[in-house]
Amino acid sequence: MLSWDEFDKDEGEEAAKGTTATQAAAAGIDKLDNAGGVAALEARAVTAADSDAVKRAKAALDQLDIAEGLAELEGSAARVAVDEKRMINCRADLNQLVPFKYDWAWQKYLDGCANHWMPQEVNMTADIALWKNPEGLTDDERRIVMRNLGFFSTADSLVANNLALAVYRLITNPECRQYILRQAFEEAIHTHAYQYCIESLGMDEGEIFNMYHEIPSVAKKAAWGLSYTRAISDPEFNTGTVETDKELLRNLIAYYCVLEGIFFYCGFTQILSMGRRNKMTGVAEQFQYILRDESMHLNFGIDVINQIKIENPHLWDAEMKEEASQMILQGTQLEIEYARDTMPRGVLGMNAAMMEDYLKFIANRRLSQIGLKEEYPGTTNPFPWMSEIMDLKKEKNFFETRVIEYQTGGALSWD
Repeated sequence: MLSWDEFDKDEGEEAAKGTTATQAAAAGIDKLDNAGGVAALEARAVTAADSDAVKRAKAALDQLDIAEGLAELEGSAARVAVDEKRMINCRADLNQLVPFKYDWAWQKYLDGCANHWMPQEVNMTADIALWKNPEGLTDDERRIVMRNLGFFSTADSLVANNLALAVYRLITNPECRQYILRQAFEEAIHTHAYQYCIESLGMDEGEIFNMYHEIPSVAKKAAWGLSYTRAISDPEFNTGTVETDKELLRNLIAYYCVLEGIFFYCGFTQILSMGRRNKMTGVAEQFQYILRDESMHLNFGIDVINQIKIENPHLWDAEMKEEASQMILQGTQLEIEYARDTMPRGVLGMNAAMMEDYLKFIANRRLSQIGLKEEYPGTTNPFPWMSEIMDLKKEKNFFETRVIEYQTGGALSWD
């Protein structure tokens, strides 16, 4: 009969065997490390077969100071603990991806990769025929397509430049940086998609791509966004003070809450409304794919902003709250003006007044998402048909309900 003493004895013997095996494995690895180190040094030796250029390369590497190179990696002397990770001003090694602190950032990266698509996968044949048919679209509809392609063709480039030249450098969390790289690639795909639409329809590329210089309602939105990039895109700009940290926070609010969170919504609504009417279905499908990406960009940005607030509560003072609120309200006003410019009269079952209500509804959402007071009380969504496509309450469902074919660029449909 097995007694507890025997059980403990057996367990102890197994533990001893395990310890011995571990020690043996460690000794074997140490032996390999020593052998590998010697082999690496031997590889540096100059041989008769080496050309002069190879000899110079080996000689130069003899002068390489490893410590000097690693000194640029702050905190590289020790392994990173989760608690050491921070969204900004982190002193831990930025190159150590794991352990994760913000699992949501890594999940968004994975979701973004799973939803990869390319513009050429969308059939534009019907759009081309409709666009070339003089009776295919009204003047109002043609103007809406051109205005939106004009704005979006450069807006995503502005976002990508801001990410690549400034935000990526200043965010000091590796898993968030990983998602930012994915987002930057998606912005490139979006710009590609707009170019693909413009080229497919045979539009004047110079006219469309220069609207952000030449059309006031488009230029104002671009200029507003660029004003928040200027400071942090300076290579000499660094966070670490209250004012510079606030400058980065302003930029994140401008680009995530306003540029992607408000400036895109009038145009998306207009194009998706055309698609619902079986007009410009290829362009509308591209916009649906883009919207899925942008929805995740927005959610990621909101999470980053709120995490910075949690880790740096001194930044989120009364002055900063007022400034953030004003930024969102200014963005809303610019988008209202854009709506009036693109829809001087009713079209596609909507008009500028209805769009204004919708934009105020969206503005309330942006304000509340970063902990600010809603400024348009009682405003409701005037476009209930959009709730399954654009309403942010449904954003997570975009990834839960997509068909498998979407991963490989099949026809977009909803379960």
